[in-house]
Amino acid sequence: MTEPGTSPSAWGWKRGRVLASLAVVAACPPVFHAAVPNAPGRVGSLLETFLPWFGLSIPLLLVPALVRRSYLATAALVLPVAAWAGVFGGLLLPGDAGAEGQLTVLQHNVSDVNPDPAATARALAGAGADLVALEELTPSALPEYEAALAAGLPHHATRGTVGLWSKYPLTDVRLVDLRPRGVGEGWNRGLRATALTPQGKVAVHVAHLPSVRLGPGSGFASGLRDESAVLLGKAIAAEPLDRVVLLGDLNSTVDDRGLSPVVSQMNHPESGFAFSWPAALPLARIDQVLARSATVTHIRSLPAAGSDHLPVAARISLGRRDT
Repeated sequence: MTEPGTSPSAWGWKRGRVLASLAVVAACPPVFHAAVPNAPGRVGSLLETFLPWFGLSIPLLLVPALVRRSYLATAALVLPVAAWAGVFGGLLLPGDAGAEGQLTVLQHNVSDVNPDPAATARALAGAGADLVALEELTPSALPEYEAALAAGLPHHATRGTVGLWSKYPLTDVRLVDLRPRGVGEGWNRGLRATALTPQGKVAVHVAHLPSVRLGPGSGFASGLRDESAVLLGKAIAAEPLDRVVLLGDLNSTVDDRGLSPVVSQMNHPESGFAFSWPAALPLARIDQVLARSATVTHIRSLPAAGSDHLPVAARISLGRRDT
């Protein structure tokens, strides 16, 4: 219905009030997600897992605002645009390809039900990374990865179902116990090693945190993962080397408060979204590359390689060589 005194084809300030209100609401999640309570059902963590996708509200509101020819609704969209750009806009930039002391790393959950680990291993070997971290390694598939990666990455270590392959020598390799309470001793999903890079020693942690489940009775069941994240955070805090690189399937995004014991200590990628899961329709980056006393200048996802995760590759600037 056309408002009195206006032409149906004219733009106006009075129409579109509901759309303008929705635009204000759409601006809130990227900025105020921490204010959403996590109980019941860890709804706050669930929202934070898919936080970048709230940007889709902008075109969804822009179209009806244009159809309604509403100055008010169109102007109100500045709020969600500014909110989204302020939080995620930097990830659209290309990153610093010329940063000092570049290290190329690759992180991949290869899947313990991978039907062709040999093909996956060949794809990873062709990525040209200096460090490769793998999760869900099985005893039967491990020889495939060892054989394919040996030429370019002659140094490697495995503990339980996680492994690290390196262009540079590895020392001080040890298991990192990430088991939540009640989980048996055979559950080994963490290791650390010292990589002797041209820029000096770097502590490299590889981790695979427990999976989460979403259901009507339990909500976003992330209790085990959160408990394991606390243990990983303590291991990183106790790390004596200044430079630390963390590669792993953390089963959530860096925005999820459940990972704050880890993420709060580390630098996040400066550019790139690199959604890695699920491989068929990537919706979130749950495979992470984080660093301390170093900068993750860019991260990107690679083509599917036989797993339900996509591999992610990143550039890390270590800066000048330690003296």
